[in-house]
Amino acid sequence: MAIVVFLIFVVFVVGLSLYLGNKTKTASGYYAAGGQIHWGVNGIAFAGDYLSAASFLGICGLIATVGYDGFLYSIGYLAGWIVALFVVAEPLKRMGKYTFTDAIDANYNSNGIKLMAAISTLVVSVCYLIPQMVGAGTLVEPLLGIPHAWGVVMVGAIVITIVATAGMASTTYVQFMKGGLLVIFSTVLVGAVVIRGLSTQPDQDGQVPFYEYTQLTATQAGAEITVDEAGWAVLEQQEVNGGLRFVKLSRDGTESWWSVAEDAGILTLHETQSVVDKADGAWINGALASATNQLRQVGNLEKIRGESDVETGSLSLFEFLATLTDKDTVVQSWKTANFVNGDGEKVTVYYAKRVTGDKLMRPGLKFKVEGTWLERLDFLSLMLALFLGTAALPHILIRYYTVPNPASARKSTIVAIAAIGFFYVLTLFMGLGAMVNGVLNPADSNMAAPLLARSFGELLFAIISAIAFATILGTVSGLIVAASGAIAHDLFDRYLKIEMDDKQKVRAGKVSAFVIGGIAILLGILFKGVNVTFLVGLAFAVAASANLPAITMLLFWKKTTAKGIAASITVGIVASLGLIAFSPELYAIYGLNPLHAPVPLSNPGIISIPLSFITLVVVSLLTPKAEEVAVLA
Repeated sequence: MAIVVFLIFVVFVVGLSLYLGNKTKTASGYYAAGGQIHWGVNGIAFAGDYLSAASFLGICGLIATVGYDGFLYSIGYLAGWIVALFVVAEPLKRMGKYTFTDAIDANYNSNGIKLMAAISTLVVSVCYLIPQMVGAGTLVEPLLGIPHAWGVVMVGAIVITIVATAGMASTTYVQFMKGGLLVIFSTVLVGAVVIRGLSTQPDQDGQVPFYEYTQLTATQAGAEITVDEAGWAVLEQQEVNGGLRFVKLSRDGTESWWSVAEDAGILTLHETQSVVDKADGAWINGALASATNQLRQVGNLEKIRGESDVETGSLSLFEFLATLTDKDTVVQSWKTANFVNGDGEKVTVYYAKRVTGDKLMRPGLKFKVEGTWLERLDFLSLMLALFLGTAALPHILIRYYTVPNPASARKSTIVAIAAIGFFYVLTLFMGLGAMVNGVLNPADSNMAAPLLARSFGELLFAIISAIAFATILGTVSGLIVAASGAIAHDLFDRYLKIEMDDKQKVRAGKVSAFVIGGIAILLGILFKGVNVTFLVGLAFAVAASANLPAITMLLFWKKTTAKGIAASITVGIVASLGLIAFSPELYAIYGLNPLHAPVPLSNPGIISIPLSFITLVVVSLLTPKAEEVAVLA
């Protein structure tokens, strides 16, 4: 059933693209759908474009593992639309024609702006493409039973077909369709969650059994830990992040990792699920992982209002939240730790994390808002990037050129805010539902929402997976249109001044779509398993650093010069990418110790965004402004 629903959807999308492709003959039609999209359709398409794999897969996964801290991404993403509405919507529509570069170069005719704005569009688009392709492979793997890499290749091929056939026209209607379907069926899923209610023993007819783990008592003499129960031998000890401890135990020839908890001097070892990366594959507690031998799904309630064996029955939305956040409710979620063992192998350990309800819906499980000043600064940096990044994303900005006039641009933004805001409220309940219904895959939090849907039956799982797949198709399509426009229109036509008629411009865009799509496929394979919301947060930081200072200062500071804009974009790109590359989170992805990262912040925005603004102001003051020349008709 899942495969049938999935294939029907894919055939429909590709058929729509081929139909609209026959009507797309001009550059305006390819890059901006002829500027004739109705503002209502464009508003839902905005939502479809913006509600990416990060919004549906990543945020639900984060909420399912870290509670309220995951929901903060939803708040940050939505707040960014306020900047888009009041700062950039109407001015960009008046100034631009096809691309972000058109808008900021409208009064300058500067080769420096053309080059750097095109590069910025490409960099941000590629950064944003990575999590979409990772999410695509994650979805297709359990749905169709094919490897992650082939799932990414298949998604890339479908998206390239969509973009290469009809450009922005097909992209808009794919986004409109999936934006509407995503909101409708997410509402259905949330309704199913609250009607089922809460239980300390989630039971979905054996489809998703939660993980039952073992505890052992131990003693410690000096640095040595000894298990009290006979037959167990301690082989190795590891300390992660300056305090979290794990031990490697052996019994009857089987080796496994256990987490160490200490309370009043008493040691308790908790069984974990662990993966050891070896040259010949990933190993789970000594067994080779395959498509049929993945980590079991986990996550459930241990107590509800202090009771350990209870069901609530159907609840309202407010009762659901009130019960789950009660101080006597205990939730079992899962955390991840990475380290290199004594044999030089990279080990990933998934261990239980118990949280009381009163801590579940307040900051602290992921972002240490009550921690050190550096941890609070890192959190502030993330929120700054999310708030300012939306209005600087190239694939969002080009959608303003698909409507007839500035008033339509403003109306479509308001529709988008309403649809996106409602959806982000739904993510809270989907994420919490996944947390307490025993449907988490600790090895990949991105599957929280689809696995939650599967607990209600294969049909809902198939529909939700197909919509999630559409979510990725729509966003990737928009990104590739933006990137191909940067290459064909900004670089070839305007920067290099290669003479092309409309037919040649469209052909150049299609060729560019194939190239960018190929790069996206490769990166999607390389970043397998990384939470997509985290990756999108980094893309937002790059966009806010590179593009937003140029947009806002151009609109509101009369002394802004072409050289100031070009310098600002350059510094924003280099600073944000450089800080990300040497951050703790990326060091963990590299397989290195995050504590050794030269940059202590995981989110660069609080440094790179002000640095880009300062660069624009300083360079603009040092370079006299030439007479403005409008170069776009």
